[in-house]
Amino acid sequence: MGVIDQTANTEATPPPAAVRTPPQLRTILLTDLVDSTELVEKLGDGAAAELFRAHDRLVLQLQQRWHGRLIDRSDGMLLLFERPIDGLGFALDYARGLREVGAPHQAELKSRTGLHVGEVLTWRNSEEAVRVGAKPLEVEGLAKPMAARLMGLARPGQILLSAVAEPLAHRAARELGERGQHLAWKSWGRWRFKGVPEAQEVIEVGEPGIAPLRMPIRGPKAWRDLPLWRRPAALVAQVALLSVVVGAMWFLGRPQPAIAFSERDWVVLADVRNLTGEPLLDDSLALAFRVSLEQSRHVNVLGDMKVRDTIARMQLQPGAALDRATASEVALRSGARAVILPTVADVSGRLRVSAEVIEPGTQTTVYTEFADARSPGAALDSIDQVTTSLRARLGEAVANIERDHAPLPEVSTSSLDALKAYAQGKEAFAKGEWRDAIALYEAALAIDREFALAHLAISQVHVALSDRPSALPHLDAALARRDRMPPRERLYLDAWEAEMVDPGLALLRWKTLASMYPDYHAGQANAGWHLFQLNAFDDALPYVEASGAPAAPLQFFAHDRVGRIHLVKGRIRDAQERFHAAEAMQPGTSSRRLAWTQAVLGQHAAAYQVIDGIPASGHGVNDTIREIDRAAFAADTADWPTMRKAIERGLAVEELATQFALIEAGSLLVVSPEAFDAEYARSLVRRMADQLRTTRGQEVRDASMLMAAAWLAQRAGHTEPARLAMEELRPLRERLAGTVVDDIALLVEAGEQELIGRPDLAVQLLDAALDGTELVQTRVAMLSALRASGRLPEAEEHARWLAANRGRAFAEANASQVLQSLNVMDTRLALLDLAEIHAAADNSTGQALALNAFLAAWPRDRLPDHLERRIASIFPASK
Repeated sequence: MGVIDQTANTEATPPPAAVRTPPQLRTILLTDLVDSTELVEKLGDGAAAELFRAHDRLVLQLQQRWHGRLIDRSDGMLLLFERPIDGLGFALDYARGLREVGAPHQAELKSRTGLHVGEVLTWRNSEEAVRVGAKPLEVEGLAKPMAARLMGLARPGQILLSAVAEPLAHRAARELGERGQHLAWKSWGRWRFKGVPEAQEVIEVGEPGIAPLRMPIRGPKAWRDLPLWRRPAALVAQVALLSVVVGAMWFLGRPQPAIAFSERDWVVLADVRNLTGEPLLDDSLALAFRVSLEQSRHVNVLGDMKVRDTIARMQLQPGAALDRATASEVALRSGARAVILPTVADVSGRLRVSAEVIEPGTQTTVYTEFADARSPGAALDSIDQVTTSLRARLGEAVANIERDHAPLPEVSTSSLDALKAYAQGKEAFAKGEWRDAIALYEAALAIDREFALAHLAISQVHVALSDRPSALPHLDAALARRDRMPPRERLYLDAWEAEMVDPGLALLRWKTLASMYPDYHAGQANAGWHLFQLNAFDDALPYVEASGAPAAPLQFFAHDRVGRIHLVKGRIRDAQERFHAAEAMQPGTSSRRLAWTQAVLGQHAAAYQVIDGIPASGHGVNDTIREIDRAAFAADTADWPTMRKAIERGLAVEELATQFALIEAGSLLVVSPEAFDAEYARSLVRRMADQLRTTRGQEVRDASMLMAAAWLAQRAGHTEPARLAMEELRPLRERLAGTVVDDIALLVEAGEQELIGRPDLAVQLLDAALDGTELVQTRVAMLSALRASGRLPEAEEHARWLAANRGRAFAEANASQVLQSLNVMDTRLALLDLAEIHAAADNSTGQALALNAFLAAWPRDRLPDHLERRIASIFPASK
């Protein structure tokens, strides 16, 4: 028995007392437990009740894991999900879980499952209705019977998806981890469903060995939509017609140009051929074509940056015309399936806008679409008509085009002059001509103040100039005009808003953008970077890899970040390969990271040589940031004078002074702890608190640095400055939840417990964070708390971890790398901790090995007095 079929009454009306919500797009999952009545008869009431209790526990567990909402249940279930991949994850785990639930009872449990995405109507029943047996929440809409038809069609153990749900789930399958790579996806063709006017494609998905992967069985409510030629009544006519057709084909049929284009394939948009002689139409129409086409989730348009990079690799001059031949070569090199060549011409007094679809291998025109406009002012409408036709010719479903297309004047501007200025601003921005870009974007806004994309663009330039406060007014202006942007750019804007105003939501919004537009570089790259900053390296890797796809711009950044993940994991050679690949694409991208790998391998002279060989850019911040690395290399070898010089150079650059103030404080903990007195600690915390209060748009960075200052103060033994820092953070704590601020604040909370004599509570706080995403300093804090608690065997484990994870000490992002040098020093000090732990356990061999390793890294003549005293306390003979 399954969920009741609602096909006959798809317009059910809620009772007057119900609280109704507007239609919402949701993923609907319907399941039916096969032969449940026979199962009860076979097992008996007692055993069956036990089995169904286990079944209910499984369902609750999977609801929590996949964020599903259970609406109705009997022998089957109706659940709603925000995303198709969550519904699919539930269905796959449910199929596997049923086998485990049934195994103790020698019962083979299977369900039929249907998954669809569509609009649903929900309303809450009144309390009176619920008391007399009504469900708290009702769900109706055309999407529900569609899911029911899929469920009814499924074989036992089979998961069937609609053609709407399948691509959304398929493209996000990597979120299922390794299992997602091995799923079987099988289309069973088009089917007719009773009560559904159009034929629907049905797709099965499942795990090999669990899913049946067999053709569904037709029934009275579902049957295959066979073409005419396969119907028995047509066979005789086919035979009679065959000879005529074959003869006619010989005379009339010749091979025509064709193109094999699949969903999410790429196209290269060539330059507009302007045959009118009107300069206004050059840049403006090229941009209009791009904006219109980029609304599609079926067709990917190769980005300007990727095109420029490919042209450079072809050794053509920058700005070379992207004509038929050049665009075709770019397509072949980047893996694009087609070239679109727009043309605008004056035909009999009308403005004709056309676009050819070109097969790049032969440079043959496959087909052409065109539309006429009465005047240049109507050209945008013509472009909309042409791109809509192109999308359909390239295989995009009409329903999807209607869903993902808005007229150009509604999502950009109706002014060709404003479009031209905006296009020129994009060119200036690509060349790094920041001020020119702002001036051109402002010119576009002077023509059309409602041009939301121009407001967003100005905001982006200010961010590129590290001037976030100036970016915020234009971000606010873009948000106020959000409805005047294409759908993809709206999601991008939402993510940027979170990035600058509500950082705790930023990761979720970048992941949403990456899920909805999986080939859009910005979503994948930013989601990956946020996860990297959270030390969620395994979760970050799929996003980072996706951001480096062959057609993506900035592939060198993807290589660089994958290399950092390898370095964190201790895979030094793999990291170096990725860094070299990034350097080959864009010299200077990974030079600093290559130097890190040399330092981890103990090749410090080579590390300094790499850093010293980076060409000066003439920009103070860019040329000084490498002093962070010099300080870390010097710290790694106890070369305190060199470390001091690097810190002083950093302190001299205003934009980097606060970062280097924290690096300096970390060095004092090791080199001159007596200088890190209470007044110094208070001054450091006040400085970071002032920065947090006065700088807008950088809350994550500034709050992280405040917490780092508090943690350093605690390591120097001072509680009061750390408490002041926590008070400063309190108003922002909720808004910054889910960022690295949480991780460093946890250190401060644990440090407080240890300083007031409760190290066991500190251990308890820190233990919950040891899930593989912890900071290096979290391990340092755990080592200290365990030693203070007298739990030396456990402390030894963390000391060994620190000594072994030197790549992570260098590569971790933490709070703008202010903890990098301290991380590196702590990997060395962990060897001294090990020697002390072995000494306490009377393990003279372990003590000697650890101490010798420590002194090999930090020669005795370079040790500060307090470290010399520690050595003397465990090894008096070494004085």
